[in-house]
Order: sequence, then C-alpha cells, then structure tokens
Amino acid sequence: MAFTNNIIPNEGYTDINPVQFGYENCQGSHSFGPAVRTYWLIHFVVSGFGIFKIDEKEYTVGPGEMFVIPPYVETYYEADSQNPWNYTWIGFTSEKNLPVELSDTIRLPEAMNVFYAMRDCENIANGKSAFLIARLWDLFALILAKKNIPTDHIKKALNFIHAEYIHDITVSQIAKHVNLDRTYFSALFKKETGVSPKQYLLNYRMGIAAALMVDSGISVSVAAYSVGYTDVFNFSKMFKKHFGKSPREYIKSYKII
Repeated sequence: MAFTNNIIPNEGYTDINPVQFGYENCQGSHSFGPAVRTYWLIHFVVSGFGIFKIDEKEYTVGPGEMFVIPPYVETYYEADSQNPWNYTWIGFTSEKNLPVELSDTIRLPEAMNVFYAMRDCENIANGKSAFLIARLWDLFALILAKKNIPTDHIKKALNFIHAEYIHDITVSQIAKHVNLDRTYFSALFKKETGVSPKQYLLNYRMGIAAALMVDSGISVSVAAYSVGYTDVFNFSKMFKKHFGKSPREYIKSYKII
C-alpha cells in the first residue's frame, strides 16, 4: 500500500495553518475510524470508490469528489472492496471562519490539479506552510466559482429518461449518456433524487402507463408498449408489484359507477 504523509511545521498562522498533506493508494476495504480529528481534513479521490460516514449520513464517493472532515466531528471512511480509492488529502486548522462553506462531499474534478500541485511541498525546504496555504486558497477559489454552476449530470439523466422511457433503456445506458461510471452514477443519482435510477425509471414508466389507461382509455397492451415493455405479461407483473393491483383492477378502481 503506497502511503505518504507529510507533517507540516507549525508556523503559527491563524487564518489557515496547514497541519499535514499526504496521499495513499488504499487496499480493498481499508478503513479509518470511527474517529474525531482536531483539525479540518479534505480528501480528494483520484480514482476508485469508497464510503464516507458523517452525522449518521453515508455517502459513496468516487473520482473527482472530495469528502470533508470538520474538526471535532466523528467520521468513518472505508475503501471499496473491489475498486478501492486512491486519494490525496490536506489537513489544516483555522481560528476564523473559512472563506467557503464546505459540505460533506463536493464534486470538483478541477481540484485534481490543485492537489497534485500540493505535492511540490515535498521539495520545499522552507516555506511549506505558505506554499500549501496558497494552494488551499486556489482550492477555495474553485469551490466558490463552482457554487454558481449547477451540476447537470442528474438533470441530463432525467431528461434522457423522460425522452427515452418508451425504449428498453438500462441504467448502464443512462450512465454512459452522462459520461459517468455506472456505480458512481447510481450513487450520485440516489443522493440527489432519493431513489435509484432503476427505481426512478420504473416509477416514471408506471405513472405514465397508469395515466394512459385511466385518462386516455388506452388498452393494457398498448400502454405496456408505450412505456418500453414488449412483454405484456411482464408489464402486468411489474404494474401489480408497483401499485398492488393488476392493470385491469387498477382501471376498474378508477371507473365512475
């Protein structure tokens, strides 16, 4: 396991004072915690995946994302067993409010260049703290700039589902459409919408099918085909599992007697 941790000499800066900088290629299921730090710690994931737990919340974190550990907050993180993460980190203290609001996880692929630049601190004899403070300000500037640019991966995925639900689309195809790894996309989608992409697609299809049959009088077979099912039996089975009634029972329950 490649592991490097540089302890930074304390120069006594108060606004931002670097404590450590390092990077690690983790083995599968490598974990740390539950533990509490006395300083800020920001990890940037270069490759692979893992989970991050904080305040009874759990996140799946992947390439291009950071997970943030605030001081005096209990956290736990663990590398994926099959595709463990490779990450780099910066630890620092601050006696004042930070210039940015740091959420638990932050997707910011552009930050990779900043974290790679931090590695140059290993070749600096004097002024390591000042050098890393400058890189932290570079990082904060990126975060501030990103705040006004909404992440469009989920919006793009939803648009794709809403346009292509009539076809036999899969989660892999949706992930490919938004240029994300399938596992990471599924985790990001669920974090943003509260349901998995597979469940969202099913909910969307069943909602449209029900509306077609009840509001427009469309037959069960046509409704099935209209939402991507070529097998009416399979559609009816999924419909009953979703609504608790077969398509015909569902239609009957909405008829005005």
